Amino acid sequence: MQYLLMIYANEAEEQAMSPEAMGEMLAGYHTFSTELEAAGAMLGGNRLRPVGTATSVRKRSGDFTLTDGPFAETKEHLGGYYLIEAPSLDAAVEWAKKIPSVEMGTIEVRPIWDMENEGDEG
Repeated sequence: MQYLLMIYANEAEEQAMSPEAMGEMLAGYHTFSTELEAAGAMLGGNRLRPVGTATSVRKRSGDFTLTDGPFAETKEHLGGYYLIEAPSLDAAVEWAKKIPSVEMGTIEVRPIWDMENEGDEG
């Protein structure tokens, strides 16, 4: 089954990190990505640009609106993700525990809905 590991963090905290601490975290991400690839679990992943570069699209009463930034005002924002293959939610959670920024943010683990088997909710 496929799972999306969504990485939420406080951008202000990340920006306040020393270059050394940021370097350590990025090295941890490289190690984690390499481990996922070696296990054959890595399907994709990307780091996202800062939330200030986001555009939200909505349609209400037939009209579209575009706004800068995310829909919700929160301290933590989606900063990146991994799309993985794992045999179970427990296995996906074990991968999520290894993501370096879990110590300063939140990793949301969500199963991907298999649209070919739409009735199967997992």
